[in-house]
Amino acid sequence: MKFKLDIKRELKIGAALLVVAAIIAFAERRNGMVAVRDVTIKMENVHENHFLDEADIAEMIQLKKDNLKGAGLDKINLKEIERKIKREPFIEDAQVYSDLKGNVVVRSSLRRPIARIVRNDGPDGYIAEDGTIMPVSDKYTSRVLLLSGAYVPKLLKQTNLTQTEEGLHLLEMIKTIRESEFWSAQIAQLDIDGKGKVIIFPQVGDEKIEFGKPENLEVKFSKLMVFYKEILPRMGWNKYQRVNLEYEGQIVAE
Repeated sequence: MKFKLDIKRELKIGAALLVVAAIIAFAERRNGMVAVRDVTIKMENVHENHFLDEADIAEMIQLKKDNLKGAGLDKINLKEIERKIKREPFIEDAQVYSDLKGNVVVRSSLRRPIARIVRNDGPDGYIAEDGTIMPVSDKYTSRVLLLSGAYVPKLLKQTNLTQTEEGLHLLEMIKTIRESEFWSAQIAQLDIDGKGKVIIFPQVGDEKIEFGKPENLEVKFSKLMVFYKEILPRMGWNKYQRVNLEYEGQIVAE
C-alpha cells in the first residue's frame, strides 16, 4: 500500500510540473501580444546615498513612459536594459522585468561609498564597500575617509581594488577603520606615497603617523592604540610630531 501511495504522489508531482511548464510556455507565447501599460522605477537606497535617483535611471536607459506605453513587450530587450544599468558604477544590482499586467518594472540598489580619493590634478573618485571605484557626483557628497598622495592616480585607473593584492590590503585597512567606532572617529585621512606606504592624519592632534604598507593591520593598530591610550595621556597631545609603526615590536615617537 505504501509503495502505491508513493507512485501516486510522484504522478501528481509530475502532472503539476507539466501544468506549470505549459503555463510558462503559454505566457511566453503571449508576451508578444502584451502591450506595455506603464514603467515603474524603484530605487532601493538603504544607506541614503543620493548619487542617483529614479530620473537618472530613466535617462540612462532611455525609458520614456510615453514612448513605451502600448508597445509590445517582445520589442523590448529587458535583459539588455538590465545589463546597461549594471554597468553604471553607482549601481550595485538591478533587475528589470515585466509583471502579469504588462508593466515594466526596474529595480536597482546603490553602492555604498567608504572612502573618497582626492587629487589636485584631476577628478576625485569614491571607493565602494565591494572595492568598486566610482566617480564623484554633482548631486551628493559623502562624508567618508579621505585618500590622497602620489598613489591615488593609480587607484583611479582601476575599476575595483580587489583586482590587485595591494588593492585588497588597502581595502581591508579602510574597512578596519570604518568598522571601528574609535578609528573612524580618530582617523581623517590616509596619504599614500608612490610606493604604497600609508601616512595617517588624525582628526585630533598634529602627529603624522607612519603606518607603512597596509599590512599586519592587527599588530599595527594595536600599537597605535597603545600610543593613544597609554603614551599620549602621560606625555600630552602636542608632544610628538611623528609616530612610526613600521618597526616590529616598537613604537617610534619623535
